[in-house]
Amino acid sequence: MDDNIEILLQDHITKFENSRDLTLAIGAAFTGVYGMWAMFCFPGFLRVPLRLKVPFLPSSEQQTQNVLKLLEGRTGRLADLGSGDGRLVLGARSMGFQCTGFEVNPVLLAYSRARVWRRGIPPTHIRFLNQDFWKTDLSKYQNVTVFLAPAVMGQLEQKLRSELPANARVVVCRFPLPGWLPSCSQGVGQEQVWAYDMPPQPCERNTTTAGDASQSQV
Repeated sequence: MDDNIEILLQDHITKFENSRDLTLAIGAAFTGVYGMWAMFCFPGFLRVPLRLKVPFLPSSEQQTQNVLKLLEGRTGRLADLGSGDGRLVLGARSMGFQCTGFEVNPVLLAYSRARVWRRGIPPTHIRFLNQDFWKTDLSKYQNVTVFLAPAVMGQLEQKLRSELPANARVVVCRFPLPGWLPSCSQGVGQEQVWAYDMPPQPCERNTTTAGDASQSQV
């Protein structure tokens, strides 16, 4: 009888240890995945103020094409604010722009630079800078592309208004600038992008919405 009880206790202990090992393994895997996700999605933890932090969210193929559509016929220098994996910059370069991508996430920055190197594009045509665009003077750029979060768009308006030249165009993905009237837009729903020509025309925040803006198509 005592032997049976001992065997049962040993079985329970073994099952508990196996369950504990499985839980630890799952926890370790989750921590690793979360760490990699955080490295890609949350740029510059120590360099960018909390109120201006924006997670990395890559533009879709359709969004990228919509942005390029609103840049047709334009020339000059282009800045991509928060360039991520570099897809918008590479697309703009194919249209002849001299491009600069601003990105403070070192992992995304290295990936973008590797893509340029693999394609053999000279650095005089594309640059990816490990630089906070909030602290950078954008006055030398005639074109600006943006895919940021709604929480920072109002502050971005102030910066762009004070720095961009009169002939500049700003193209934003998914989240329109809240206080400016767009010149035109392309696409619908989550694929929609808006273009704003400088100097910007103000819009009434209470009466003009993203849906109203979508009526002005290229």
